[in-house]
Amino acid sequence: MEQIHRLRLALPILFSGLVALSAKPAAAAGAPKGGDKKKGGGLTFIQLQTLTATVAGERGRRAVMTVETGLDIPDEKLREAAELSTPRLRAAFSQSLRVYAAGLGPAALPNADYIARQLQRDADRVLGKGGATLLLGTILVN
Repeated sequence: MEQIHRLRLALPILFSGLVALSAKPAAAAGAPKGGDKKKGGGLTFIQLQTLTATVAGERGRRAVMTVETGLDIPDEKLREAAELSTPRLRAAFSQSLRVYAAGLGPAALPNADYIARQLQRDADRVLGKGGATLLLGTILVN
């Protein structure tokens, strides 16, 4: 019985300690301080919004293909240009993905190698030169 009483006294103290730790999750996780915040994929990585395209589904239904993309650009000037050209990059990527998805059969799986090659060409064309490496994330047909 005495152990239960001690536990009741200790719980509020433990709970307040957990609340204090969760108040600053970035500091607790060891995030960099100041203006240098780490982005997902590294400082040279630009993540683009998920691309979508309509594909033919089974039994005459339609399905949606989603593709996660990003660019790894070590050259700082080219990365700045790419950040400014993000809407143009998304438009070029979306157009290529829609054209590819329109020719995809109902039971066909997306060809990640082909998509990567096409989107890499688009990135080089929009940016005016090479130096940006296209990275693909998840390709999902739902």
